Amino acid sequence: MTQISRTESTFAPPVMEARRWLQGVAFPAERPLINVSQAAPVDPPPEPLRKVIAETALNQPEAHLYGPVLGLPELRAEVAAQWSGAYGGTLSTENVAITSGCNQAFCAAINALTNEGDEVILPTPWYFNHKMWLDMNGLQCVPLAAGAGLLPDPDQAATYITERTRAIVLVSPNNPGGVEYPASLLRAFYELAQRHGIALIVDETYRDFDARSGAAHDLFTDPDWGDTLIQLYSFSKAYRLTGHRVGAMVASPARLAEAEKFLDTVTICPNQLGQHAALWGMRNLGQWLAGERAEILDRRAAIEDNMPKLAARGWELLGNGAYFAYLRHPFAMPSNELAQKLVAEAGVLLLPGTMFRPADDPSGARELRLAFANVDRAQIGTLFDRLERLSWPLAPTGPSA
Repeated sequence: MTQISRTESTFAPPVMEARRWLQGVAFPAERPLINVSQAAPVDPPPEPLRKVIAETALNQPEAHLYGPVLGLPELRAEVAAQWSGAYGGTLSTENVAITSGCNQAFCAAINALTNEGDEVILPTPWYFNHKMWLDMNGLQCVPLAAGAGLLPDPDQAATYITERTRAIVLVSPNNPGGVEYPASLLRAFYELAQRHGIALIVDETYRDFDARSGAAHDLFTDPDWGDTLIQLYSFSKAYRLTGHRVGAMVASPARLAEAEKFLDTVTICPNQLGQHAALWGMRNLGQWLAGERAEILDRRAAIEDNMPKLAARGWELLGNGAYFAYLRHPFAMPSNELAQKLVAEAGVLLLPGTMFRPADDPSGARELRLAFANVDRAQIGTLFDRLERLSWPLAPTGPSA
């Protein structure tokens, strides 16, 4: 019997799969494609930041060499200082590692925590790359179905913890749901993980676009936070540095020492030019980033403003925030078929809920994710107009549905 590899048994990258749906499809000038499939910003960094990258490339020879595995000390120190001010508590340079994007931070954290066959609790709908990495490492993903408001329940999570559980993973603001987890909920999960001696990984990739003012949680104020909490972050969304691959992992020095082994093996060091750009951005682009946040919040509001026209036709908004809106559609076809049909018939590319849930979870068949980072208020209005005009057969409703 031929044994398949772990990558062969892992599903294909969803965004790449969705892009293939565009092949052979022509979009007329009066109905151009509206692409809401991916959250990564498509615009380049602001011009002052591009100049910093160019000047660094020209004038700092060391920026072209291997750097420290855990990142530039200046950038690590800047993250520690700004996080200490934002969240309370006291973080030091030794609590911060710079990684080649936030996905790599997650991979490094998981490798530092687990052995083959261990279990990791992942709320659903999940961020698919998290699930893919667990699968490729021979780990058991334990799905935790989110409840009302797409919020996971710590009491339910407690019933899933076994002697093989090593971590609970939360994403807030959430991908794919967009929802912002209340501070009290994050605290409840933190205390649950603390009681059981497991890690709580909190991915805050979209923290810069949280609609709330002030700290999203107070977990760093616990003097022993490093025993439980691992926080992940991405500079890509804040400063449009997606191609430069710069993320961060905030954890105890002991856990970062384990992550360092992984990082040294995979990339040796993070992108040097991207790190210099992130450092300059943190120090100089606060006002610009506030403008970016305001624009994203306006797009979030545009989703709410346009939702009544879809609600009247049976759609439901399950979550909305940061870069994402998550909807339940009313049609009598599974979302993976619907999403492909939308490309040709409506000029819309989005991802189906089946990409964010286990294969045996029927909820995904009725769900869709809209990533609105690259569509403005007017384009959101056009998107909702196109969805409103769909006249496909509806799914049955009522108790027998």
